[in-house]
Amino acid sequence: MSNENGAAPGVVVIGGGVIGLAVAWRAAHAGLHVTVLERGQPGHETSHVAAGMLAPISEASPVERGLLELGLRGAQMYPAFLAELAEASGQDPGYLRCGTLAVARDGDEAEALERELSMRRGLELEVRRLRASAARRIEPALAPTIRLALEVPDDHAIDPRRLTAALARAVVRAGGVLRTAAEVSEVVLEDGRIVGVVLCGGERVPAAQLVVAAGPWSGRLEGLPSAARLPIRPVKGQILRLHDPAGPGLLEHVLRTSGGYVVPRGDGRYVLGATTEERGFDRSVTAGAVFELLRDAIELVPGLSELEIDECSAGLRPATPDGAPAIGPGAIPGLHWATGHHRNGILLAPITAELVVSGLLGEPPTMEPVSVAPNRFVPVEVPAR
Repeated sequence: MSNENGAAPGVVVIGGGVIGLAVAWRAAHAGLHVTVLERGQPGHETSHVAAGMLAPISEASPVERGLLELGLRGAQMYPAFLAELAEASGQDPGYLRCGTLAVARDGDEAEALERELSMRRGLELEVRRLRASAARRIEPALAPTIRLALEVPDDHAIDPRRLTAALARAVVRAGGVLRTAAEVSEVVLEDGRIVGVVLCGGERVPAAQLVVAAGPWSGRLEGLPSAARLPIRPVKGQILRLHDPAGPGLLEHVLRTSGGYVVPRGDGRYVLGATTEERGFDRSVTAGAVFELLRDAIELVPGLSELEIDECSAGLRPATPDGAPAIGPGAIPGLHWATGHHRNGILLAPITAELVVSGLLGEPPTMEPVSVAPNRFVPVEVPAR
């Protein structure tokens, strides 16, 4: 897919997942000449497997205040971001205002939820404690054995596959170039700054500025000096997709437990996930993981046992050593990073695009992204004594 306009690209984006596409769309909309280089098809790697929870409150941690603030900002941006995207692309991005229920299945999980409730109230986040009977009134399919629930009304969900399809079309409509089967083999530097990239077939693509949004592959780019690289690693996640032959209605909320989550799509489809495995670039689907995901979900919602399985898959999340993404200018002039989002790539797409495009335009960021600055991983030289 492309929209060749004959102009030399000013910005090259490596990676056509949700992050790369969001950056490219916003950059093209801002008047920059943008080319996206995707090694496969747009949105068919990490974004294709993602569940699409927009849940900064459910995943809040008091030790990650910077990431929480970033997630809350991203969630606040989503309605306006999607309204503009729907108009720009002519497609429905698949947004679902559903809320989240965190559910305890036994006494230990109930105690853990009470601690989660106290922590979130301490952070002044909106969370409601529900007795089991109240939780079952709003979600009758829940097992009668549940002990407690927390309701998070401001957590929502989106279908990442529809989102990336809409972003890909919006990039092209905004004048961007979207190239598929275009794998980058090397970054080209001259006089210490970015001047382009070389594709695996040998073609050189010029670039005044380069955005690395290659997900778990972001740390494997050749051509960058070691001091300018980022320590990105893949974290495997196995996930299931099912549908209800009877149509929608089994669940309205996203459900979360200590064992995983169930995400409704609003049309009778459901996503069950997800494992967290340090397995390198392995993307095999294992019987044990499928069994555990189904067991935990059916224990929570017995009616899920009647659903039909559509897909079992495994994806790779891009992770940094401290768990926060790397967003912003790199250690080389012309280099920008938009990677390392781990489980929050879908949630952080709008705010990532805003921050990166500010850097591309040479403007100050709209918020101080201290916790996500890529230079936090750059080695600091200590003067000899």
